Amino acid sequence: MKLSELQIGQRAIISGFEKDDIAIKLMEMGLIPGEKIYIEKFAPLGDPISIFIAGYSLSLRIDEAKTIKVILS
Repeated sequence: MKLSELQIGQRAIISGFEKDDIAIKLMEMGLIPGEKIYIEKFAPLGDPISIFIAGYSLSLRIDEAKTIKVILS
């Protein structure tokens, strides 16, 4: 499953990335495989999304979220 497919309030664990070129950028932002993630909210038009990870909130574009593989927890 991809992060972009989750709904508000769902929790998941990051399992990996689909694109290596953006994976390093995402890992530098704290999106590390094994981290628990929580979907906080979506912008009014659906992009970007707000997630909670490692004690802070982070906004991601849907295109970025589509490259993050997750497992529901």
